[in-house]
Amino acid sequence: MTTTQRVNIGEQQPTAYKALFALSTEAESNAAAAGLDPLLVELLRIRTSQINGCAFCLRMHTRAALAKGENPDRIAVLPAWAETGCFSATDRAALRLAESVTRVSDGHVSDDDYAAAATALTADQIAAVAWIVTVMNAFNRVAITSRYAVA
Repeated sequence: MTTTQRVNIGEQQPTAYKALFALSTEAESNAAAAGLDPLLVELLRIRTSQINGCAFCLRMHTRAALAKGENPDRIAVLPAWAETGCFSATDRAALRLAESVTRVSDGHVSDDDYAAAATALTADQIAAVAWIVTVMNAFNRVAITSRYAVA
């Protein structure tokens, strides 16, 4: 980690940050309306942040998940979700889609990943997962670019 001072882009251009926060709030509302468990929403945020290496968002959303009642064991095995029996079919479909959306530069969202999501998620849930992950990717980039401190 560098010690070079960075501009906090959220503070430098607060209207853009507020718009991103409003989009996050809307995405979370849509996820709830689509019937996604709030714990799954936090797991999607954590998994996205794990892939992107965003320590600030990892800490924030791990704490949020625990406060909402998430099992610490599920958080611990989240990077290996496909290898465990800890996650429901809905969780697995959402996590697979989240990883594909986050790793879009590795070959886009494949037909296989999308089809796997569509077998367990409704159209509204697919859209909700995609928006939650899209917004989380944006927040990760804000925090990483600005080098948000994690003590």
